[in-house]
Amino acid sequence: MSTPSIAPPQRDPADVAPADSYRKADPVWVYRDGWRAGVIEAASPRAVTVTYRPGSHRGTGVDTFTASHVTSRADEDPTLDHGDTDALAMRRPRIGYDGAFAMGGSAS
Repeated sequence: MSTPSIAPPQRDPADVAPADSYRKADPVWVYRDGWRAGVIEAASPRAVTVTYRPGSHRGTGVDTFTASHVTSRADEDPTLDHGDTDALAMRRPRIGYDGAFAMGGSAS
Protein backbone atom coordinates (compact mmCIF):
# COMPACT_ATOMS: atom_id res chain seq x y z
CA MET A 1 0.00 0.00 0.00
CA SER A 2 1.36 3.41 -0.87
CA THR A 3 0.79 6.65 1.01
CA PRO A 4 -2.92 7.14 1.81
CA SER A 5 -4.63 9.68 -0.42
CA ILE A 6 -7.48 10.94 1.75
CA ALA A 7 -7.31 13.13 4.86
CA PRO A 8 -8.64 11.84 8.21
CA PRO A 9 -12.00 13.72 8.04
CA GLN A 10 -12.82 11.96 4.73
CA ARG A 11 -12.00 8.45 6.01
CA ASP A 12 -14.89 6.02 6.43
CA PRO A 13 -15.13 5.35 10.21
CA ALA A 14 -15.55 1.64 9.42
CA ASP A 15 -12.02 1.69 7.89
CA VAL A 16 -10.40 3.16 11.02
CA ALA A 17 -8.75 0.56 13.27
CA PRO A 18 -9.12 1.16 17.03
CA ALA A 19 -6.05 2.79 18.60
CA ASP A 20 -5.49 -0.13 20.96
CA SER A 21 -5.29 -2.59 18.04
CA TYR A 22 -1.75 -1.30 17.30
CA ARG A 23 1.32 -2.77 18.99
CA LYS A 24 4.81 -1.40 19.67
CA ALA A 25 6.95 -1.23 16.51
CA ASP A 26 3.98 -1.57 14.10
CA PRO A 27 4.72 0.42 10.93
CA VAL A 28 2.05 3.07 10.31
CA TRP A 29 1.18 6.21 8.37
CA VAL A 30 0.30 9.23 10.53
CA TYR A 31 -1.42 12.38 9.33
CA ARG A 32 0.55 15.50 10.25
CA ASP A 33 0.43 18.11 7.45
CA GLY A 34 0.13 15.13 5.10
CA TRP A 35 0.70 11.41 5.61
CA ARG A 36 4.09 10.55 7.17
CA ALA A 37 5.81 7.21 7.80
CA GLY A 38 5.88 6.27 11.47
CA VAL A 39 6.32 3.48 14.01
CA ILE A 40 4.10 2.85 17.04
CA GLU A 41 5.74 3.47 20.42
CA ALA A 42 2.67 2.89 22.62
CA ALA A 43 -1.10 2.50 22.30
CA SER A 44 -4.11 3.05 24.53
CA PRO A 45 -7.85 2.73 23.88
CA ARG A 46 -7.96 6.43 22.89
CA ALA A 47 -4.67 7.19 21.07
CA VAL A 48 -1.25 6.02 19.91
CA THR A 49 2.20 7.50 20.40
CA VAL A 50 4.25 7.39 17.21
CA THR A 51 7.82 8.14 16.18
CA TYR A 52 7.48 9.53 12.68
CA ARG A 53 9.32 11.41 9.95
CA PRO A 54 7.86 14.94 9.88
CA GLY A 55 9.62 15.82 6.61
CA SER A 56 11.86 14.46 3.89
CA HIS A 57 14.98 14.62 6.10
CA ARG A 58 16.22 11.79 8.32
CA GLY A 59 15.10 13.43 11.57
CA THR A 60 12.14 12.11 13.54
CA GLY A 61 9.45 13.47 15.82
CA VAL A 62 7.28 11.85 18.47
CA ASP A 63 3.63 12.73 18.92
CA THR A 64 0.29 11.31 20.02
CA PHE A 65 -2.47 10.70 17.45
CA THR A 66 -6.08 9.58 17.59
CA ALA A 67 -7.03 6.50 15.58
CA SER A 68 -8.48 8.47 12.65
CA HIS A 69 -5.02 9.98 12.02
CA VAL A 70 -3.25 6.58 11.84
CA THR A 71 -3.35 3.67 9.42
CA SER A 72 -1.18 0.59 8.82
CA ARG A 73 1.85 0.90 6.55
CA ALA A 74 3.27 -1.87 4.35
CA ASP A 75 5.90 0.26 2.59
CA GLU A 76 9.35 0.10 4.15
CA ASP A 77 11.01 3.23 5.50
CA PRO A 78 14.81 2.82 5.79
CA THR A 79 15.12 5.43 8.56
CA LEU A 80 12.41 3.98 10.80
CA ASP A 81 12.22 0.27 10.04
CA HIS A 82 15.82 -0.87 10.38
CA GLY A 83 16.69 0.49 13.81
CA ASP A 84 17.28 -1.68 16.85
CA THR A 85 14.34 -0.79 19.09
CA ASP A 86 16.07 -2.26 22.15
CA ALA A 87 19.41 -0.48 21.67
CA LEU A 88 20.54 2.15 24.13
CA ALA A 89 22.32 5.29 23.02
CA MET A 90 25.18 6.33 25.26
CA ARG A 91 27.14 9.56 25.14
CA ARG A 92 30.58 9.47 26.65
CA PRO A 93 31.96 12.92 27.40
CA ARG A 94 35.60 13.57 26.63
CA ILE A 95 37.64 13.49 29.79
CA GLY A 96 41.03 15.14 29.96
CA TYR A 97 44.03 14.01 31.93
CA ASP A 98 43.49 10.60 33.51
CA GLY A 99 39.77 11.04 34.24
CA ALA A 100 40.32 11.86 37.92
CA PHE A 101 39.36 15.52 37.50
CA ALA A 102 35.92 14.59 36.09
CA MET A 103 35.40 12.27 39.04
CA GLY A 104 36.17 14.98 41.62
CA GLY A 105 39.89 14.32 41.97
CA SER A 106 42.77 16.65 41.22
CA ALA A 107 43.72 17.71 37.70
CA SER A 108 47.45 17.21 38.23
